[in-house]
Amino acid sequence: MSTVPPNHQGLHMKASQVNMAAATTTTTTTTKAKAASKAAATNANPKQKTQMHRRSRTGCYTCRLRRKKCDEGSPMCTACKHLGLVCEYKRPMWWSNNESRRQQKDDIKMIIKRKKISEKSTHNLQNQMGSPPGLSHSLPTSATFSDPFDRTRSQSIDSQFSFNFNSPQSEYTTPYTTPLQPEFMFGQFSPYEIDVKTERQMFINDIPTLTESTTSTFSTYQTPPPPGTILPQFPLEGEWTERVYTERRESLAEEALNVNFFDFAHGPPMNQRQVAIELDEGDQQLLDHFIQSVLPTIFPILESNQHCSISSDLILPALQTNKGYLHCCLSIAAQHYKAAMGLQGDEIDGDIMRHRYATISALCDALNKDENHQQILEAALGLIFFQCGVGRFDDSLPDIPWHQHFQAAISLVQKLDLPRIVSDPNEPLTQAPFNMTLTAWIDILGATMQGRAPTFAHTYREKHLSPINPSLGLRELMGCEDRVMYLISEIACLEALKNDGMDDITLCQHVSVLGDQISLTETPGEIPVLPFNANGTLSPKQLSKNITSAFRLGARIYLCSLVPGFSPSQASCIGLLDKLTAVLGTIPSGLQGFDRSLSWVYLIGGSVALPGSSFRAFFEDRIAQLGDLADFGSFGRVVSLLREVWAQTDLSAASSPALVTEGGVEVQQQQQQQIAYIHWRDVMQIKGWDYLLI
Repeated sequence: MSTVPPNHQGLHMKASQVNMAAATTTTTTTTKAKAASKAAATNANPKQKTQMHRRSRTGCYTCRLRRKKCDEGSPMCTACKHLGLVCEYKRPMWWSNNESRRQQKDDIKMIIKRKKISEKSTHNLQNQMGSPPGLSHSLPTSATFSDPFDRTRSQSIDSQFSFNFNSPQSEYTTPYTTPLQPEFMFGQFSPYEIDVKTERQMFINDIPTLTESTTSTFSTYQTPPPPGTILPQFPLEGEWTERVYTERRESLAEEALNVNFFDFAHGPPMNQRQVAIELDEGDQQLLDHFIQSVLPTIFPILESNQHCSISSDLILPALQTNKGYLHCCLSIAAQHYKAAMGLQGDEIDGDIMRHRYATISALCDALNKDENHQQILEAALGLIFFQCGVGRFDDSLPDIPWHQHFQAAISLVQKLDLPRIVSDPNEPLTQAPFNMTLTAWIDILGATMQGRAPTFAHTYREKHLSPINPSLGLRELMGCEDRVMYLISEIACLEALKNDGMDDITLCQHVSVLGDQISLTETPGEIPVLPFNANGTLSPKQLSKNITSAFRLGARIYLCSLVPGFSPSQASCIGLLDKLTAVLGTIPSGLQGFDRSLSWVYLIGGSVALPGSSFRAFFEDRIAQLGDLADFGSFGRVVSLLREVWAQTDLSAASSPALVTEGGVEVQQQQQQQIAYIHWRDVMQIKGWDYLLI
């Protein structure tokens, strides 16, 4: 505090007033100086003003990734709650690098897209129906119905499940035209939701590297009837309420999944598994890449059904206890990393071949000792199947053909007596042996690659005819119903008989019988629809129905191609291909879709697609949506194979002589009949390709 100098003591002003004036003057001067300094800095750097007003760094990471304003609500912000997103205030693992952020952003966009599609379809359904939909079609989210007594809330733009109880459209009347109040509709308790969250934590060398979480929401809210509906007296009873509860029960039963369906031969399922593996720095990077980038893409259908149990119950334990399997996965990781990053050089090729050789050496040693059959089978199947998800079609590194690995797998399956175990009616299984199910998938579709009968065709025939337990777990593993896969096995057997010289009359009789058997697997009146629930989440059961329909149509095209004189220009074949294109349109596409699980279907359908076919344009669109992923694995090899087939088909069509007849349309039909059927297997042999396309 300043003091009054002696020469100012004669002034009529108190010391306190002087002190106050001095303080005011100092403050004003300081404020002006700061303002001038700030203005000068702003003029010197126009971007400074923007930098001084950054967004809050305390918002959730989901909003920060989406570059949206976050209201920092607890436990979830409003934006995440409304869109059904995971709201994370703690730094998540995907925030650590740009690639993980991009993947997370794509996942969020897909969730939002599904929610919009679901709400639009539900809104259209409500406009078309005269009676109120059941709960399975109209589940509100916590954001759209967080406060049932807020009577001034306006209807949400993004949701069809928000109600304004003050508006005339939302008054629900009794026979005496008395508006029902929310308190009467819900009683003394307001609607609420229950969130059930399941988490799995993975450790490598005691360090947490991956957290998997799944959240299921159950709501107690019931959709009110439309205006003018006459309600029965309380308690509510009658046809409408009975239908609501019936549909709800059916919906819950439809989505009920057995997460312990498979026997992975590694003990009971666990929420946490610690993976302790000693590796050098280079191999540790390959293992990290396998877990983060390859593992989520290996069994996408199974992951959607089993909710991420495949990694903790199968892959991670095998990595820890099976040396051959570990080297197999490291080789696959190096191959995937090379293709994804576009690398060329001796170092990455050396990693691929070093671990590939170590895998085969471990298998040979174990086979010579005739022990650890389950572990050898796991590694052998890994060598076969993992190649279907990685690498490019033009890989030039030396490798053993898949069917030679499969011969070893067949021997191991027989040593383990798995065919008898899965088909013995006196010993019904509580869990399907996973290795036998994976073997059946490779065996059936692999047989179609080579034009031979599946090795275990008799086992599949017994399962198909079994009244006790016909399932082998194929629907849970790869999406297609077991009966349809068994019939594809029968078609492969028929093709083998045709190649061995079966006469045409007998062949056509068998084709007719198998066609009738395929028809028996169809559900009358069932139409494939988008596999999403009302809240935008994936419906595994509907996805399986769509995939089964796609494989069923692929099986029909495969069966028709065995008929003598078959041509892709026949009306029946064109009709089947159009139906297949429509069904494939109901299966999610893009990075988070399931196109890469349908390589065999695309191969069979695309092999009969003529110039100008809608299938070709549809397939090219799906390729564009996959981006770089369309170049990898079986799907990438199918793309290359079909383009070779189409090039030869187009050349054959262009060289066909024009037949002069009456009417231009008839000329076009005659020209199409001259187009030869270019078999995809012939093209593979010409190109020297030996692929397993599943």
